[in-house]
Amino acid sequence: MKKHLLAIATLLVFLSGCATTDTKDIMVDTEVDPKANLGGYKSYAWLGSAAIVFDEKGQWEPPQFDADAEIKFLIDRELRAHGMSEDSVNPDLIIAYAAGIDMDSMEIKTDPENELEVLANVPVGALTIIMVDADTGLAVWAGVATAEIQENPTPETTKKRLDYAVSKMFSKLPH
Repeated sequence: MKKHLLAIATLLVFLSGCATTDTKDIMVDTEVDPKANLGGYKSYAWLGSAAIVFDEKGQWEPPQFDADAEIKFLIDRELRAHGMSEDSVNPDLIIAYAAGIDMDSMEIKTDPENELEVLANVPVGALTIIMVDADTGLAVWAGVATAEIQENPTPETTKKRLDYAVSKMFSKLPH
């Protein structure tokens, strides 16, 4: 697997939404171990609890929205759609994910008033999902979705953007 994907996985960043359900800023990348027969995996178990950055001011995760539960629900849905079932006793795969934000991310933007390029703070988030072979302990598939973070998203927008990101990742999962 590419080293940059593993580095991204350790950064713990999170997806959120803006006022509309525009998804053009969501970038998805996946990597698969070329030796892995992903079609041979039929069961999975969750690796403990996920890592999600706590947002006490509710700037990028809407209040009363449980991102952890939503992400787990979406991943469960996609794994089942790929013919897998949850088995906490004897799984073929261990599933882990991490989510969070990088509030210090900078990007060159064009100032609309004077059309000059300026360096602007653009918080970036990501969701990383990793599948680990339960017998070998080796990662066999990983997906990461990154996006710009907007303040004060609605729960509906956040759900739609997470759904888009997870669905797009798993659409690249070989059968």
